[in-house]
Amino acid sequence: MEITGFFTAILIGLVIGALGRLVVPGRQRIPILLTILIGIVAAILGTLLAAALGVDETAGVDWIELFIQIAFAAVGVSIVAGVYGRRR
Repeated sequence: MEITGFFTAILIGLVIGALGRLVVPGRQRIPILLTILIGIVAAILGTLLAAALGVDETAGVDWIELFIQIAFAAVGVSIVAGVYGRRR
């Protein structure tokens, strides 16, 4: 992975993680770095699932892939916020 790929993954993870947090109702008391990590993992898993479903290559914006990634991020934020909240 090149340095540009690394920074791109962080930026996409930030956006996907933030969108995942917006979808989940209530307040999530998790650090921003954990949100970015969840977003990066969600982006990777969403891309893999979109490829498996055959919807990863579309004309224009890949809306279906984006929605899948946001759904993974929302689930990840919910799980981590529940576990992280009980730990404190």
